[in-house]
Amino acid sequence: MTTLTPVGKRIRIGATLLGLLLLVVTTLFGTDDDFPAAPFRMYSTTDKLDAPVKSLRLEGVTVDGERIVLTDSDTGLRRAEIEGQQERIKADPGLLDAVAEAYHSRNPSQARLAEVDIVVRLIQLRDGRPTGSYEDTTTVRREIA
Repeated sequence: MTTLTPVGKRIRIGATLLGLLLLVVTTLFGTDDDFPAAPFRMYSTTDKLDAPVKSLRLEGVTVDGERIVLTDSDTGLRRAEIEGQQERIKADPGLLDAVAEAYHSRNPSQARLAEVDIVVRLIQLRDGRPTGSYEDTTTVRREIA
């Protein structure tokens, strides 16, 4: 086993202090987007047990008028990807055209989509458990040309 040189010790101490400084600054002033030195507020807070829970999903309406839920395997897009881009999609609903294209390329034998919607379901809770009551809201609607 070899011992560290004075320069090596200074480098390690400096790197440790820099890491700690980064952690303190992002904890006090950062957001979860500052990964990996983020405050991780998503893990440090809780919601009320009776607060509704949001669940986002994609729905499509076929040219035949049938409403279908578009799953991850239908489109190749995960729900988290849509959730992360929700504000961009609200500002430019044309981005949902890519969802329809992905659906059509993965499901060529299925009826074409005439519409793609982002639907948010508010699931009601009581004591942290679902009551069976919910409310669906379409937040973005895109008619496919």
